[in-house]
Amino acid sequence: MESARREDAAGGGDGTDRQWTARGPGDILDRAAYTALSGMEFLEAILAGRLPGAAIAGAMDFRLAAVAPGRAAFRGQPGFLHTNPMGGVHGGWYGTLLDSALGCAIMTLVARGRWYTTLEYKVNLVRALPLGTVVECSATVSHFGRTTATAEGTIRGLEDGRLYATGSTTCLIMGA
Repeated sequence: MESARREDAAGGGDGTDRQWTARGPGDILDRAAYTALSGMEFLEAILAGRLPGAAIAGAMDFRLAAVAPGRAAFRGQPGFLHTNPMGGVHGGWYGTLLDSALGCAIMTLVARGRWYTTLEYKVNLVRALPLGTVVECSATVSHFGRTTATAEGTIRGLEDGRLYATGSTTCLIMGA
């Protein structure tokens, strides 16, 4: 894997400064490679910089910050490229961040040989997020079954502690 590693405002101090994101198709693992690991092992390898994070994380300026069984957190900072035509942070930025944290919380419980996909997710924007605000998006699994899992999450300002959005997801668990 010959990708450039990228450091940004979302990283630093919490281990995320070692992370890098996929830069091309050659950086993405095939199913056999990622299902040889448990979901927790896969995410720990991303957190440690041994495997690339999702390409979209680089484009959206967020990084995996922490994982624990049934939990995941990302940190990010919206910039000008994440605005809508009126200059506000686009709802898709909130949604992408929540979808990532919610799915990764579920991934922490996925066994070797299995994988997940998002079936649906919902986002509630609570207030406008000022450009340049560093946020943490935390998610927790509320149900993990044989074929489905659900999780809930929040986006909060890292400095101000304010709630900017909430979300939930239902995911399908697939594989062996």
